[in-house]
Amino acid sequence: MTLCSFSSSIAAVDLQAKLPERLSLIKAGNKNVVLLGSKAEINKKAANFKVVDSNFKTVTLADFKGKTLLISVVPSIDTGTCSLQTKRFNNEVAGLPQQVVLLTISTDLPFAQKRFCQQEQVEEMAVLSDAVWRDFGTNYGLLIKDMGILARAVLIIDNKGTLVYQQLVKNLATEPDYTDALNALNSVIEKNK
Repeated sequence: MTLCSFSSSIAAVDLQAKLPERLSLIKAGNKNVVLLGSKAEINKKAANFKVVDSNFKTVTLADFKGKTLLISVVPSIDTGTCSLQTKRFNNEVAGLPQQVVLLTISTDLPFAQKRFCQQEQVEEMAVLSDAVWRDFGTNYGLLIKDMGILARAVLIIDNKGTLVYQQLVKNLATEPDYTDALNALNSVIEKNK
């Protein structure tokens, strides 16, 4: 083991040791996974987060102040289900008002996300990475212990910064309920008019 990989593995262990954990009803295959971080609460102020874009530029929740956000959370953009989820939400952007922003967040490196977006023509929504700090995953309680990926979820944060919707998908291999998420988004848009 090189010194570089040794110090990286210590940092990862130390990060996980400090985080609260909870056994979840979410499964990877047929095994329940443990989620790390603070569980997000509906109808409470959304936790801030820090992720990076394809150029490693920092992006935070504050960058979307006054906007309604639908955040599609995927374990790895390079897998079939995550690809379908990302492309489905990308296709939904066209019909939405300008004050609504759709994001995809995963722990994939920005290089992989950029390649995926180019290959799959995902151009309408931002695809952001939680690979650097794992800040989003821990602040929303979606980081899967011992896997280093995020649980599959859909979140909606209204234009006042309140988390108003959260759909945690029960199995990592299953797509979210798009109809439910989009109906919830439309309700938030109507309420904000």
